[in-house]
Amino acid sequence: MDEKIQFFPFDREKFKNPVEKAQIFCVEDMEKGMLYWAKLKRKGDFYMAGISSDIKIKAGAKVKTPKVNREGGSEGFKMFLLILPFLILCFLFSYFPLHGWVYALYDYRAPLKLSQCEFVGMKWFTTLFSNPTQVKQLMVVMKNTFAMSLLGIATSFCPVLFAVFLNEVKCKWFKNVVQTLTTLPNFISWTLVYAIAFCLFSSTGMFNSVLQNLGLITEPLKILDSGDHVWLSMLLWNTWKGLGWGSIMYLAAIAGIDQEMYEAARVDGAGRMQIIRSITIPSLLPTYFVMLMLSVANFLSNGMDQYFVFQNAFNKESIQVLDLYVYNIGMTGKSLSLATAIGVLKSAVSVGLLVVVNFASKKTRGESII
Repeated sequence: MDEKIQFFPFDREKFKNPVEKAQIFCVEDMEKGMLYWAKLKRKGDFYMAGISSDIKIKAGAKVKTPKVNREGGSEGFKMFLLILPFLILCFLFSYFPLHGWVYALYDYRAPLKLSQCEFVGMKWFTTLFSNPTQVKQLMVVMKNTFAMSLLGIATSFCPVLFAVFLNEVKCKWFKNVVQTLTTLPNFISWTLVYAIAFCLFSSTGMFNSVLQNLGLITEPLKILDSGDHVWLSMLLWNTWKGLGWGSIMYLAAIAGIDQEMYEAARVDGAGRMQIIRSITIPSLLPTYFVMLMLSVANFLSNGMDQYFVFQNAFNKESIQVLDLYVYNIGMTGKSLSLATAIGVLKSAVSVGLLVVVNFASKKTRGESII
């Protein structure tokens, strides 16, 4: 026979301290294997918290006193202490350097102290848009930046496809070898990458030497010291370096997919490509869209290392992205204040893009990324 049950919405304010103000029990439904919170009013009568009225509890159901965590505050403090070192590192390397933005308001000349330099206010910000030569050069830089960022976004699906196809490899040792060989380039500095590129593709490198020895060419091909196809070559080097590393997150996401979905698909007669198209790729799309939105938010941040080591007098007009341009102005052009002003504007635009992308994520996916 069922127990007599009365239902009411659970009021947290009314039962702030369940041990002192109400006797709370955890009722386990043995038939459905579900747990519900209940208040014992009198023998045989229960008040259920937030449970719909169509749920019945069988007679003889187990009733046991729940464990009340009296150390919630101390546990939270312990967790805070665990993340405190990382918060300090984040502050030191991400927020503390922002005080250097003040250099954008001065006509700074090294090695003088900032107090010895002239305060010029917004001069460097207005110079960016009032000087025709500066504006023309900045437009070229922005064209390179936009081109490299758009190419990176257009090929952002490559790690997804690589992870999907690598997951389909059944030979475990071969799969591990491929994953290791494609991940290792991420840990090679761009300086060493350029050293490899120079040995292979310079005028006296292996590539030209082999072609000349075979009689296919009479003059060495200019690959590194040419302004042609710079965007494409930078994209290929970047893909080679980051493909394996970028696929790790998607391989982890594939490992988290419910295997029963694959088994049910195989029972229904689905082939390998059908399973990839109907289960694997749709399961990876949420992760992919988050990474894509973060890429859009970092649209102006291409990095400097790759372009710095590959730049030369022949390809400077096509390879100079915004980060490299800021470095060249600050260190080569010896205008640290102007470089700082450009960096401030870049940060402001990046924050704006992040806000827009976060808003778009809320509208399209129903959840934000920050």
